Amino acid sequence: MSFIQSIKNNPKLKNLALWLLIPQNQARPRLWVKLFLNPFKHNKGKGATIRRNTRMDVLPFNNFSIGQNSTVEDFSTVNNGMGDVLIGRNSRVGISNVIIGPVAIGNYVILAQNVVISGLNHGYEDITIPIDLQQCTTKAITIEDECWVGANVVITAGVRLGKHSVVAAGSVVTKNVPPYSIVAGNPARVIKQYSHETKQWERTNILATI
Repeated sequence: MSFIQSIKNNPKLKNLALWLLIPQNQARPRLWVKLFLNPFKHNKGKGATIRRNTRMDVLPFNNFSIGQNSTVEDFSTVNNGMGDVLIGRNSRVGISNVIIGPVAIGNYVILAQNVVISGLNHGYEDITIPIDLQQCTTKAITIEDECWVGANVVITAGVRLGKHSVVAAGSVVTKNVPPYSIVAGNPARVIKQYSHETKQWERTNILATI
């Protein structure tokens, strides 16, 4: 059994390790983690930029990476505490985005302002326990290459956006989006798809359920 696995299997050691990494009841890592652990654990590609006013709640026990020439803009929050956050090449994470892992963002992705992408859900089923104290669950979110996500969009846990898809501003995406599709609304539904036969974007009433 590995050293890390031993810590995970021992509640006291696990709690001690978490306390050393994160102040109690907070998500932001301690300064020593940010300065001395994360630079050796996480990958930052050539030309990648994380703006000064970005909140990086990034910890060493899950992965974080940002690819070549990608940018995370000011006032965004990136949190890998419950799962990996992986950002590909030449992608743009807009101002005031919130990204909570597990999330994988492909190459040449555009995320506009105030987008919320969270692979995390809080448990609520037991009414005798405050929701804040119930166990969280995660389902990975995948945003494939070349997607464009408009401002004020919410993408919920477990969703996959297919390649070169577009999410209209203000949409709430609760189901998978097919490649080469445009979705809009709450919940988001397919309103257009690209036809490889006609080489046109065509209107459709198909629900985004694939």
